[in-house]
Amino acid sequence: MSVLDVLDRPDVISPGISACVGCSVELTLRTVMKVLGRNSVLAIPPGCMGGVGVVGWDKKSGAEIPVFFPLLTNTASMLSGLRLAYKRQGRDGIHVVAFAGDGASVDAGFQALSGAAERNDRIIYICYDNEGYMNTGYQRSGATPKGAWTSTTPYGKLQIKKDMPRIMADHRIPYVSTCSPAYMKDLVEKVEKAKRNKAGFSYLHVLNPCVGGWGFPPEESIEIARLSVKTRYFPLYEVVNGEYHITVDIPNPLPVSDYVSRLKKFSRTSEVALTEMQELIDQQWQELKALEQVGVNGA
Repeated sequence: MSVLDVLDRPDVISPGISACVGCSVELTLRTVMKVLGRNSVLAIPPGCMGGVGVVGWDKKSGAEIPVFFPLLTNTASMLSGLRLAYKRQGRDGIHVVAFAGDGASVDAGFQALSGAAERNDRIIYICYDNEGYMNTGYQRSGATPKGAWTSTTPYGKLQIKKDMPRIMADHRIPYVSTCSPAYMKDLVEKVEKAKRNKAGFSYLHVLNPCVGGWGFPPEESIEIARLSVKTRYFPLYEVVNGEYHITVDIPNPLPVSDYVSRLKKFSRTSEVALTEMQELIDQQWQELKALEQVGVNGA
C-alpha cells in the first residue's frame, strides 16, 4: 500500500481538532486510523490527544469510531478486557487500539502495558512520544532525554531516556517498531504490519516533536522529526518475532548537535552533556546493528 492510497481513504477523525499549530501527533493519529479503518475501537488516555476533542466533550466524539477515555494507569488492561469480550462474541476482526502518550506508556501505565504484553494479548498499542507530560505544563517523564529542560527539570534532566521499544521487544511480543511522521511510507507500512498481526501484541513507538514543550517554530515540526532520524537520535527499526531490522538506514549521520541546537529544551545542555549524548547515540546504534546481525546470521 502506498501513502497516496492511504491519503485517499476516508478520514475517521473529524476535521478541526484543536491541537497546537504544527502538532505532528494529530497527523500521526489521522494517518494511523486511515490505515486501520472504521473496524476499530480506540482508547486514548489523558494527554494531548485526549484533550483536543478526539475523545469528545459534552457526550460528543471527534471520531467516527468508538473511543474510550481510560485512566493513565489502565489503558492496556482495559483493551485486554475489550479483546476478550469481542472474542467471546466471535468478533475477532475488530482492531483494538491504544493511542497513548509517553507518560501513559513508559510511566503511569507501564504496569498494565507490560502485563498485556506478557500475556501477548492481541492489541495494537501506539505510543506517541513527545518526551514529557506536555499536556499539563511540560513535566519530565521517563521518556525525557538527559539534559532536556522541563518545568520539573529546569537545569536539565539528569537521567537518560528510557529505551521503551527495546524494553517492549524484550517481552518477546510478535511485533515492535519505531516510527516517525517525517517518514510516512515507513510509518504506514508498520501500521499495516500491526494490522495484519494475528499472533498477539503489537507495539509502535512514534517520536512526535512538541512545538511548545521542545521550543521550535511550528512550521519546522516535520523537519525536526526528520533530523532526529538523520542524526540517529531516533533510529527507525522493527522487531519481528524477535528479529531486529533497521528500516531506514543512516550510513552517514549528522552530528546530534545539528538536532539539539534547533530545540530550546536543550538550551542549557552543556558541551560535556552533548558529548555524552553523542557517545550514547553511537553506542545504541552499534547495539542495534549487532542485534540486526544476529537475525541475519540466524543465531
